[in-house]
Amino acid sequence: MDPQYHDGTRPIGDTREMTGTTDLGRALHAWRDRTKPAEVGLPNDGGRRAPGLRREELAQLAGLSVDYIVRLEQGRSTNPSPHVLSALSRALRLTTAEREHLFVLAGQAVPSAGQVSDHVPAGVQRLLDRLTGTPLSVYDAAWNLITWNPLWAALFGDPPPSRGFGRNAVWWSFVTPPAGYPQAVSRKTGHRAAFVSDLRAASARYPKDAGLAALTDELRTRSSDFAALWDSGVVGVHESLTKTVRHASVAELTLDCDILAALGTDLRIMAFSAAEGSETAERLRLLDVIGVQVSAYKRTCTASYG
Repeated sequence: MDPQYHDGTRPIGDTREMTGTTDLGRALHAWRDRTKPAEVGLPNDGGRRAPGLRREELAQLAGLSVDYIVRLEQGRSTNPSPHVLSALSRALRLTTAEREHLFVLAGQAVPSAGQVSDHVPAGVQRLLDRLTGTPLSVYDAAWNLITWNPLWAALFGDPPPSRGFGRNAVWWSFVTPPAGYPQAVSRKTGHRAAFVSDLRAASARYPKDAGLAALTDELRTRSSDFAALWDSGVVGVHESLTKTVRHASVAELTLDCDILAALGTDLRIMAFSAAEGSETAERLRLLDVIGVQVSAYKRTCTASYG
């Protein structure tokens, strides 16, 4: 019988699966083997014969299909996009040097210091993995949504596809929020001014980043409010906010929203929390339990500021 694990891999040393595999495929396989399920917030069910993550687990963490992971590892797909490489890097908890090596193996230009980075350091990612009871989302210097945890998705719904500006928080604030995302979130005047200040600072720091330039140009075209704030030279800072979210499954939640910074990076971490013992804290725990079930059907949310 052909020795094969239930996730499609074969024992280490069995070279049949590796026929035609590229250096990229071998590296991905090795990084997957070394990544312990507990390190990425997954249960270790004790029934594993292969070390590390199963292919379906890596696919889930990276937001890719299992078939695509198989094709990458077996050398049948050799040109992954920078977006895919970044997702794999985060899922595998690669270091900065390993991430750069991944880009080289894939034949892609290594992201330079002159570009907005979507890299989440392994230490920051581990911290996020442990805060499972708090809805969290992570953004880069241009306020592009990079990653989020399951409770954030249970609260607001899965984010839109990554094409265009559909995952940009400033775009949500001034132009169009994604379906299911509270209409009032991030639309307070002071919060909008802080967004504009952040983009102006990012533009000064990354003047050659084409994606950032395109975002600011389109915002100026599509939103007169953004254009007015941009031209005024307004300076704003993010402050703690209280947001009331009306969720179809757990009713109303009044949440504190705080924006945290990770030193040494441009990352912004948006965290929603409730006072321990409050009714909202109990509803948040309930949402954490039913979140996977809730995400299977469409829900609606609205929000207002308290």
